[in-house]
Amino acid sequence: MGLGAIGIPGLILILIIALVLFGPNKLPELGRAFGKTLKEFKKGANDILDDEDKNNQNVTRKEINEAEVSQSKKDKEDNRRLPD
Repeated sequence: MGLGAIGIPGLILILIIALVLFGPNKLPELGRAFGKTLKEFKKGANDILDDEDKNNQNVTRKEINEAEVSQSKKDKEDNRRLPD
């Protein structure tokens, strides 16, 4: 049972109750505060995800560089052999 079960009449009832409890002057302030809070939460979540992606990219790049170095060492060793 989620928010989809509330429907339009339920939302109207919730808005009327909020209007009665907080008054018409306080309601816009509460909406702005809620919006700012939600914006900061999303920003923080995105920062965490971006940091995680950057760490994964750095690890992948390091692994690729190590593979290239080991491959170049093998190539150099192969070049040192005398021809048959």
